Amino acid sequence: QVQLVESGGGLVQAGGSLRLSCAASGRTFSSYNMGWFRQAPGKEREFVAAILWSAVSTYYADSVKGRFTISRDNAKNTVYLQMNSLKAEDTAVYYCAADQFARRFQLATYSYEYIYWGQGTQVTVSS
Repeated sequence: QVQLVESGGGLVQAGGSLRLSCAASGRTFSSYNMGWFRQAPGKEREFVAAILWSAVSTYYADSVKGRFTISRDNAKNTVYLQMNSLKAEDTAVYYCAADQFARRFQLATYSYEYIYWGQGTQVTVSS
């Protein structure tokens, strides 16, 4: 069983920054790609960013490119999402997720490709 626990969410003014963390336990974290998704009220869950198991490659949704940075520390079994220049439309519950396949070289952007999910952390950006 894999457990993912997000933290770092909160209330921030537009233009501000937040750093989300996702701590993983239960399997070899360093072998799996990780992703961040978000879900706003009344909307479907959407892809935000993903990072390769080796951290050599990342991929972002167009809506966050240039503002968000995904990273990972395999020694700490943790993946991060640094969010800068936040906008009101970034308000959502943010989830981290682990890819279902080990050492995959293609980054997944669909939620069904991720098998383990955290409980989510609320990010609210006031305008």
